[in-house]
Amino acid sequence: MADPKGFLKVTDRELPPRRPVPVRIMDWKEVYEPGDSAVLRRQAGRCMDCGIPFCHKGCPLGNLIPEWNDLTWRGEGRSAIERLHATNNFPEFTGRLCPAPCESSCVLGINQPAVTIKQIEVSIIDEAFANGWVEPEPPGRLTGKTVAVVGSGPAGLAAAQQLTRAGHTVAVFERDDRIGGLLRYGIPDFKMEKRHLESRLRQMQDEGTRFRAGVEIGKDISWSDLRARYDAVVVATGATVPRELPIPGRDLDGVHFAMEYLVESNKATAGDAVPSQITAEGKHVVVIGGGDTGADCIGTAHRHGALSVTNLAIGKQPPGTRPDNQPWPMAPLLFEVSSAHEEGGERAYLASTVEFLGNDAGEVRALRVAETEFVDGRRVPKSGTEREIPADLVLIAMGFTGPERAHLEDQLSAQFTSRGNLERAEDYQTTTPGVFVAGDAGRGQSLIVWAIAEGRAAAAHVDRYLMGETALPAPVAPTDVAIGLQPA
Repeated sequence: MADPKGFLKVTDRELPPRRPVPVRIMDWKEVYEPGDSAVLRRQAGRCMDCGIPFCHKGCPLGNLIPEWNDLTWRGEGRSAIERLHATNNFPEFTGRLCPAPCESSCVLGINQPAVTIKQIEVSIIDEAFANGWVEPEPPGRLTGKTVAVVGSGPAGLAAAQQLTRAGHTVAVFERDDRIGGLLRYGIPDFKMEKRHLESRLRQMQDEGTRFRAGVEIGKDISWSDLRARYDAVVVATGATVPRELPIPGRDLDGVHFAMEYLVESNKATAGDAVPSQITAEGKHVVVIGGGDTGADCIGTAHRHGALSVTNLAIGKQPPGTRPDNQPWPMAPLLFEVSSAHEEGGERAYLASTVEFLGNDAGEVRALRVAETEFVDGRRVPKSGTEREIPADLVLIAMGFTGPERAHLEDQLSAQFTSRGNLERAEDYQTTTPGVFVAGDAGRGQSLIVWAIAEGRAAAAHVDRYLMGETALPAPVAPTDVAIGLQPA
């Protein structure tokens, strides 16, 4: 283990400071200052190398957390990245974007703040890239089999890298103009600068993975043609259909889905010309939805120069400490202050949006909202509590309902579950032979660690389908559920 008395000598969590709010909202760089290696070693030394490391179960990837904590404490960075890469293809993504269910499962968290697992993870991979330790791992031989991966988010990239390393010829298709999916256009740079994505894509290209951006399967190439051209297909398109808010005034100018706003902003940040870009500059902004996507909209609006930002959530404000009905090692639902919330704005809970109000030009000018009450288990607006909130820009960030299904149904005869996800068997195979599904398209909207874990698992089943056997790891089954997380 690391320092045998580390958890007794160091009892506090130490994280790198965030850059000052007035400074960071002037640019799109990541919010955290560079970490102090001495602090990281102290935190790694708090890991107890438990007899039963519940952090393994908290993470669907099965990361060998005590092992790379120990190696970090010892200053053996190269060995640490080898242990980290053994279970996680992309720690530079998870170390920045994952909500870290592993930390909720940390045994130390029973009576102390948990080890800063996520920060240690990202420090390991950043050091590895800085020192040139992340090298291509091309296959020793080619199998002659071909695989098409549709979608270049974390699930698709994980599946592609695993299958390429197994010796198959893999092409990744992406309908956007650049590879990366949600990592590229859904995540603002203040959470993850795109240089991290570019570094990983270069490694994958050098290993032999082929990328085909700007190609939409279903339109440019039909799903049936794609299936005929390749020995296997992996659908990793994500759950991209946004949850609608069908109330009066929804068609007013200035009311948009969150991803419309974030995609355009990310393109502009990358230097692209975005005609008639949706911007928050000089506007009163209301974000409907209290999740991560809503927080991304809040941080983006601050950087655009919004006059005000209001965040509405229909449910109750979560508690600040672990509730009794979510004991360790479950991942509790807690009130969190992300970097975006720290930058300003107002957050309102138990707020039901009743109507969008417009001006004579057909533009949104305000929201009519009411308090939420619970009637027969349903959340409904409470009569007599209506009020108006000024709004020049409204962003709907209420989650997603599943993958886009029209072309999959028409061209592959794919079947869907009652929840709108692609139907699949225990081997991740859809009802169409040779077509597999991984990530949010089959699971529903979930965490980045689940996307990567499913991409790795689906790759193992594709490899077995093609070759009759596989040496690739399959960390999760389609029906697995993490500790404390509800089934998708």
